[in-house]
Amino acid sequence: MSSRLTARRYAKALLQIGDKQGNVPQLQQELDAVAANVTTNADLSRLVASPLVLPTKKAEVFEAILAAAQVSQTMRHFFRVVAEAGRLNLLQDLRRTFADLVDERAGIVEAKVASAQSLTDAQSKALISSLATRTGKTIRLTWHQDSTLLGGVKVQVGSTVLDASLQGQLRQLKTQLLSA
Repeated sequence: MSSRLTARRYAKALLQIGDKQGNVPQLQQELDAVAANVTTNADLSRLVASPLVLPTKKAEVFEAILAAAQVSQTMRHFFRVVAEAGRLNLLQDLRRTFADLVDERAGIVEAKVASAQSLTDAQSKALISSLATRTGKTIRLTWHQDSTLLGGVKVQVGSTVLDASLQGQLRQLKTQLLSA
């Protein structure tokens, strides 16, 4: 089974637990904090990634670290299960998947925008409004600069890519001219 599918199963289970307890935002904060600490702490990163350390030993060490960090009992138990199953290496995928599931439930979708230059506030608002109308969801825009684009934008919402770049329009025109 792929790591993304496995991470999704654990994330779904944590979301169900959070729903029962009514503390999904708290669990998301704690999961983000633990993932950030593992990323920034070289020793923790090595522990999580090491195939030489037994899963039960990882669970013990992680339990002690989480208890010292005053993480909730729910999250400590969740990480014990994940660690004992030998799945701590999925921590970043698990964090990302959990956030995606929470956003999905809230009707929020991420739109990744690439353009040659940064968008003005008016352009961002117009793009968000247009995408929200198209998808029927709340849009969270993330932008990155793509110096290969001469003009226009490329937008990715989920698996859908909308190419309104100059290169994309020229490519479309070429296809139309060649097929005529």
